Amino acid sequence: MKKAGIILDKDYQIGRVDDRLYGSFIEHLGRAVYGGIYEPGHPLADEAGFRKDVIAAVKKLGVPIVRYPGGNFVSGFHWEDSVGPVEQRPKRLDLAWFTTETNEVGLHEFAAWTKKAGSDIMYAINLGTRGPEQARDIVEYANHKGNSRFSDMRIANGQKDPFGIKVWCLGNEMDGPWQMGQKTAYEYGRTANEAAKMMKWVDPSIELVACGSSGSGMPTFGDWELTMLNECYDNIDYVSLHRYYGNPTGDTQNFLASTMDMDDFIKSVVAICDAVKGKKHSSRKIHLSFDEWNVWYHSNEQDKEIWKREKWNRALPLLEDIYNFEDALLVGSMLITLLRNADRVKIACLAQLVNVIAPIMTRNGGGCWAQTIYYPFMQASAYGRGTALNAIVSSPKYDCKEYTDVPVLDAAAVLHDDGSVTVFAVNRDLTEDVLLDLDLRSFGTLKLKEHLVLHHDDVKAVNTEENPDNVKPVSVPVVESTEEGRILVKLQALSWNVLRFE
Repeated sequence: MKKAGIILDKDYQIGRVDDRLYGSFIEHLGRAVYGGIYEPGHPLADEAGFRKDVIAAVKKLGVPIVRYPGGNFVSGFHWEDSVGPVEQRPKRLDLAWFTTETNEVGLHEFAAWTKKAGSDIMYAINLGTRGPEQARDIVEYANHKGNSRFSDMRIANGQKDPFGIKVWCLGNEMDGPWQMGQKTAYEYGRTANEAAKMMKWVDPSIELVACGSSGSGMPTFGDWELTMLNECYDNIDYVSLHRYYGNPTGDTQNFLASTMDMDDFIKSVVAICDAVKGKKHSSRKIHLSFDEWNVWYHSNEQDKEIWKREKWNRALPLLEDIYNFEDALLVGSMLITLLRNADRVKIACLAQLVNVIAPIMTRNGGGCWAQTIYYPFMQASAYGRGTALNAIVSSPKYDCKEYTDVPVLDAAAVLHDDGSVTVFAVNRDLTEDVLLDLDLRSFGTLKLKEHLVLHHDDVKAVNTEENPDNVKPVSVPVVESTEEGRILVKLQALSWNVLRFE
């Protein structure tokens, strides 16, 4: 059995964990909306057509904020299409996903759904085919009290009180050639700055997320952030990061090590933000919004076939990755990585929430079940709020195809407001358990209350509608060592662990 250690001290703090770290994402893509959250006629649909079983599953995740309505979709979206009488809303070709958007669900309907799900909206505006004027118009529509053109339009559409949307995304992945209205960094930075000024003039209380490069592998990465921030630094609050990982070759060790890339990505963007801060002699600190992150690769070939057969139809079953056990382990490590960077990453959105690369799956007319990745997210959301601690981790390491010196033990810890502590840990080793020595002497009389474990002997094991509990966490017996302030815990090979101390 391998050995590893963690030293925790209540004074070794990274920063406050923003609740919005456990956000998610609903795009008008695939069956996320139609057949996902919304399915009139379903036996469990409410009076508005929203599936109550999906709402219950979302509430268990404790998602505080949901990014909407895109994604790539938003770069060609006209917000006016999604308000007013449903029967008068236009059907439009969506060039992002080659489907037809009916606009049956729009801003008013989605706002009602988020209230039912216990969440808030993080609204993305179109800076692809549209510009600053349309950006300020939607802020006026959503947030201004009344007695103006667009706020009066909202009132006439049945919503007297403002929606009060506080977080807004200034477009999406604007350096991507797949994006409608792709821009250079300078073009985007200038447009984002003017939109930001006008939006905040309408509502000074809002926070704005500027587009970072679409990914750290883009040729534009780095220079994009520098150039963009040089133009809009004074008027934005966050820079967005997007990152997905996959394991098409079946190399589990390499796959589980990929959060090392995620951590490096975060630190690189932080360094660029701070470099621009220094250049501008600014007192403002820009934080990060990791508003797309997940595993995504299972559905790629399937989607190509769907587009061949059903292009321009409504709500195509796209990006429906069926997640396995090793995907859940990586999602756990991605959550750990976000916690370790909680001083700068203040918003994060698991992409997405229902059916589309999602923790929750549904069948049209049928059931709703949790995928494997649901459980690490649910547990981190439940037990990962408070102050992130700087866990001093000692661990055996391994090398793999793309990474060297990969710690077998991946871990993060959170100090809660009541003085209790939660440790999240992934044992990446394929075959060996790890005996973890936890040094908690600075906390006095903390005791291990609960040890939750997610493990399966088959890394490719999945959950289905027929067998929804195939991969599910269990509580294992708690055994404490006798030495005061030190606790020995066995972490099973290939496992996600939640250790709760009080």
